[in-house]
Amino acid sequence: MSMDERKQQAATWFQDLQGQICGAFEALEDALEGGNTADMAAGRFERTPWDREHDDTPNESGSVLKGGGTMAVMRGRVFEKVGVNFSQVHGRFSEEFAQKIPGADESGGNFWACGISLVAHLQSPLVPAVHMNTRMIATSKSWFGGGADLTPIFPNDEDTQAFHGALKACCDRHNPEYYPEHKAWCDRYFYLPHRGEARGVGGIFYDYLDTDNWGADFAYTRDVGQTFSSVYPQIVARSMNKGWSEEEREFQLIRRGRYVEYNLLYDRGTQFGLKTGGNTEAILMSMPPVVKWP
Repeated sequence: MSMDERKQQAATWFQDLQGQICGAFEALEDALEGGNTADMAAGRFERTPWDREHDDTPNESGSVLKGGGTMAVMRGRVFEKVGVNFSQVHGRFSEEFAQKIPGADESGGNFWACGISLVAHLQSPLVPAVHMNTRMIATSKSWFGGGADLTPIFPNDEDTQAFHGALKACCDRHNPEYYPEHKAWCDRYFYLPHRGEARGVGGIFYDYLDTDNWGADFAYTRDVGQTFSSVYPQIVARSMNKGWSEEEREFQLIRRGRYVEYNLLYDRGTQFGLKTGGNTEAILMSMPPVVKWP
């Protein structure tokens, strides 16, 4: 299979996964029967295509980014704000940034990247926020990366065990070493050094996955997405009909501040998007709609 064929297969999958997840989340909006927001209208995703295919203008860092994607954002009664974004871009890294990306020096800074990125912030403080992304990147080399992690306001052992259990089963279907490696990677990655605390209860994270078996690496990446789209709606459904107090809501808004701090200070995906001149609204869709600091 040629590299162009591999890119097309990956892009088709990421776009299909976006549709599957949006459908599952809209079904949860329809199914809500209890809780504090049941009298609100069920949310629907608003899809916004963006296209920079003909833009050759370097950004401030000197990178050139072309291509496009589709932002899908919903504000509803279960999901206070959720974004499920698909992008397929290509271009040229700045000389400085190219030195940090595998194979970019050999490609003259040229790159291609495609993936899906999701962040969900819930109305209920009893339902955990979540992040998931999977992607393929190509320079003179190519690799997959991504993962999923759960960020509860009030940790729930049943939710944590269900999430990690599903991800472990996914990993084990492909390589028994993946779960311990990718769980530990997630724990290291989603950590706030200035707070001395983890962002949530973890999950899995991996990057630079290139085992010389592209088909196997792609199969694992697809399974991560499918596993997420199966287990997370179950976690949401378990608690979305429960009521919550004003004190619980206040604590939720304060804890969301940790999410903002991490994404702006440490998240590599945010930095990659901004430094390559990506769609700013799509990159920052991970920000919660309402947040407080004490």
